[in-house]
Amino acid sequence: MTADLATPGFATTVEALRGRSWKLGAGQPQQVIDQFPDADFKLVVDDRADVHINSRDGRLYLGWFPHGRPGGIDEDWVTDEGWVIAMMGTSDVPGYRISFGTETPAEIIAVAVDRILATSRLL
Repeated sequence: MTADLATPGFATTVEALRGRSWKLGAGQPQQVIDQFPDADFKLVVDDRADVHINSRDGRLYLGWFPHGRPGGIDEDWVTDEGWVIAMMGTSDVPGYRISFGTETPAEIIAVAVDRILATSRLL
């Protein structure tokens, strides 16, 4: 794509502005949860029906909060945070934390989880 610098302003075509359809809605959480085998991960469902999955070595955590995550500032509900993925770092490399909203499609989170699990190697 090249820009015509001789003509100032914004130019486009009707074709370039056509609408698109995007994946929306929370979807099925099993697409995410089913990726964690019992041999390597521990799954717990708490009294709020939130799902917590930990790797057996304690380094990877996934939380699914269908109605928003409890806690946060002043211990109020974090209503728009539906998924949390956290990886504990090492003494040399810091970990990371990723969160997604309650309406983020599970299919998109499943892809992120798949890529994270693909990086795991037994020591």
